[in-house]
Amino acid sequence: MAQIRRLPNELVNRIAAGEVVERPAAALKELVENAIDAGARRIVVALVDGGLTRLEVTDDGCGMSPDDMALALERHATSKLPDDAIEMVSTLGFRGEALPSIASVARLTLESRVAGAADGWCRVIDHGQLVEDGPAAVPHGTRVRVEQIFAKVPARRKFLRTPRSEYIACLDIVRRLAMARPDIAFTLENGAEGKTRKGLSTQSDEALATRVSQIVARELKDNAVEIELARETPHGVMRLTGLAGLPTYNRGVADHQYLFVNGRPVRDKLLTGAVRGAYSDMLARDRHAVLALFLDIPPQDVDVNVHPAKTEVRFRDSAGVRGFIVSGLRQALASGDRRSAQGPDRGAMARWQAEPLPEQPAAMRSIFEVSQLSAQPAPSAALGEPRPAWNAPTPAAPSPALPSGRAEEAAPLPQEAAQYPLGIARGQVANTYIVAESADGLVLVDQHAAHERLVLERLKREGAEEAVTRSQALLVPDVVEMDEADCDRLEDAAEGLARYGLQVERFGPAAMLVRAVPSAIAKADTNKLLRDLADDIAKHGKQEDSGSLLLAERLEYVLATMACHGSVRAGRALSVAEMNALLREMEATPRTGQCNHGRPTWVKLSMEDVEKLFGRH
Repeated sequence: MAQIRRLPNELVNRIAAGEVVERPAAALKELVENAIDAGARRIVVALVDGGLTRLEVTDDGCGMSPDDMALALERHATSKLPDDAIEMVSTLGFRGEALPSIASVARLTLESRVAGAADGWCRVIDHGQLVEDGPAAVPHGTRVRVEQIFAKVPARRKFLRTPRSEYIACLDIVRRLAMARPDIAFTLENGAEGKTRKGLSTQSDEALATRVSQIVARELKDNAVEIELARETPHGVMRLTGLAGLPTYNRGVADHQYLFVNGRPVRDKLLTGAVRGAYSDMLARDRHAVLALFLDIPPQDVDVNVHPAKTEVRFRDSAGVRGFIVSGLRQALASGDRRSAQGPDRGAMARWQAEPLPEQPAAMRSIFEVSQLSAQPAPSAALGEPRPAWNAPTPAAPSPALPSGRAEEAAPLPQEAAQYPLGIARGQVANTYIVAESADGLVLVDQHAAHERLVLERLKREGAEEAVTRSQALLVPDVVEMDEADCDRLEDAAEGLARYGLQVERFGPAAMLVRAVPSAIAKADTNKLLRDLADDIAKHGKQEDSGSLLLAERLEYVLATMACHGSVRAGRALSVAEMNALLREMEATPRTGQCNHGRPTWVKLSMEDVEKLFGRH
């Protein structure tokens, strides 16, 4: 057996680089975080070939002296931990591994000058070897250049992607870091001559929504609600701020969810699970919310030292944090989501255009021509002209479907209509869509989608949740064999699960006994149900008051199904009184901007949009 030996520093740095420097974007993240921690107010990022050939970060921060520069290139050397209290860290970086790790797998040039110093200094490390060290004429701040990344590590180089893919990854890193700091101006250049240039100017601290909208999508600000929530904890105040997109403003992937903990961008399963739970009864399962959430929590309640790249965190009270986010999102959406997505889709608007009338069907044309001929005297044929041969009539084409729209009697808009955001019903199209006139535009309502949401909210309000969660005792209790650890989790959560109608108890060291299930899911596979619940509790922790959130989501899905089947169907003719009653109830009920699947229940055309369609503007 080989003897244990102490690894040389160069090899140690390369091993650490494997954890920290996975690709150019990972190196860029570490360098930009260093610039932010240095107090920079302007950061310029320059890339060549997406960082494969070169990446450079320039800032106007505090700078470093020559001695500090030499120390910064050693492992586990940092200025961000003045004492040994690592649990109180407030900076983005703190491990002291980034610079030496990057320098071990690339050519790194470090230039810096402290404010007020006569000269700056430059150190160049080429794959772990010092090749240059001396004074340099550089402006106040720091500039770090990384070239030839993994050039001498071909096993790592071959796993890098195309320059375009690496650029997209670097762009995502800069966007996430810039989103949390509107007080810092960011510039991103890509190409040998900075052909692609993106810039974000400095904003005030209050302009967080503006910065988020600039980065994610400009229309997000008009299709989202602002969140501002606080809660006391034993160590201080926990705050949740940000923008949460309306359920109707959703995407097919979860890449547009930006989550931050104490200003640090993270990809945490607990936080993404909380977002999914908050939108569970407002979005279809294959759609995802668009949002940016900023959670500020006392440092004693969160551990950021659980991942080398610092992209994951661990909370002291994970269930409390999860509940805080779910309740905060639902509270904000309940107060602001009577809106639907602002205005119709641009593609739909583009299809509203002036077009020539379509050619008439042959049957209609022949009737028109016959009527014209019969109304005029037949001209006499000239001498010697052959008479036209008689043609048999063309078989009639099938007549197009008749429109099924209805309109109420014309009447001026009553004065009280100004108080109704959805206006007064004027008619029904295809027995599916309600046409209403408001004081400032035209409103179209999908009667089935709207009534589906109203029925769901009514079921919740009238205690249908209690009916759904009512227990149905099993004639013969089910025995579910599971791992001992899973049994322990379910036994601890048994009291909370019982509130939802699921009664379980321990049955030996590696089995659970199911005595009753919620009546709404009486036919569910208890084996699969318990395993999913155990996995959910293992991932998110035991819920304080409500049992497993996964079970709650399943029961909410049952309620949504009941609401769908109990609502007004498309194709049903409604009277004007019924249409107006539906509009008034929509205005008084939360979350009526979308149906239970995240589709909009209504859209609005302002009078300005209507006039544009007719060329009046």
